[in-house]
Amino acid sequence: MSTRVRASFEGRRVLTLEARRSPELALMVVNYGGEPIVAPALRERPLDLHTEAVAFIEGLQRDEFDMVVLMTGIGTRALVTVAEHLFAREAFVESLRRTRVVARGPKPMAALRELGLSAWAVAPSPNTWREVMMAIDMRSAEVTLEGMRVGVQEYGTPNAELNGVLEARGAVVTSVPIYKWTLPDDVEPLRASIRAIVGDEVDVLLLTAGVQIVHLLRVATSMGVEDEVRRHLRRLVIASIGPIASEELRRQGLPIDLEPSHPKMGFLVKEVAEQCGSMLLAKQRVQ
Repeated sequence: MSTRVRASFEGRRVLTLEARRSPELALMVVNYGGEPIVAPALRERPLDLHTEAVAFIEGLQRDEFDMVVLMTGIGTRALVTVAEHLFAREAFVESLRRTRVVARGPKPMAALRELGLSAWAVAPSPNTWREVMMAIDMRSAEVTLEGMRVGVQEYGTPNAELNGVLEARGAVVTSVPIYKWTLPDDVEPLRASIRAIVGDEVDVLLLTAGVQIVHLLRVATSMGVEDEVRRHLRRLVIASIGPIASEELRRQGLPIDLEPSHPKMGFLVKEVAEQCGSMLLAKQRVQ
């Protein structure tokens, strides 16, 4: 007879870098017996000048794109907003309808449904750039990427891996930035969290986007303590919400102690609460 593991942080200090849903995430930590340390690490900022987006929308109107890859729901809706200032909304919708649209998972799909559109291909979970390519490859009998003109809506930063694979297959890729991730206006909570990491006052780090760790380390560098932060991070339990965030951790040379069974915040918090005690104990043994 198996015994069920009780999910509890048991008073451990849990650092969250989430911005938009930080109150919700902090409440989850509290509900599982943790002490949340909230330090939003990013802000989604619409670009002041949508030069590339405008050029893309005008090109789409002229049928200059054979495929459009929509990476996020918020970015898709932002494109619609820009388009509405140039043409009638219906004209933009019709230009998308004439194009093979690839959606990176459920969020851009929801944005497409709001427009009365469906996707030509949909990337399955966990919705990384690899699944985007898988979805395209599954339709390879219909099209070849050689010479295909592909517009890729960016999500905060360019996706170099996706663009590189598309170009290696012979596609002509146009990146379409619509918003970008920046540091929050107030970085003092991030600075305080860095001081807490260096002071061994954090037990768990919850990462819900890869750019969060980039910004944390950027602020640590500005404080002259990046090496110390990296050293102390290896003592924590670092939990990544999914493969996209995990890729950034690998690029930074940092460990991934846990990825939840589903890339959702609820699963992330519950599964870390269940396992963080044993994971911290194992880390202490090897130090």
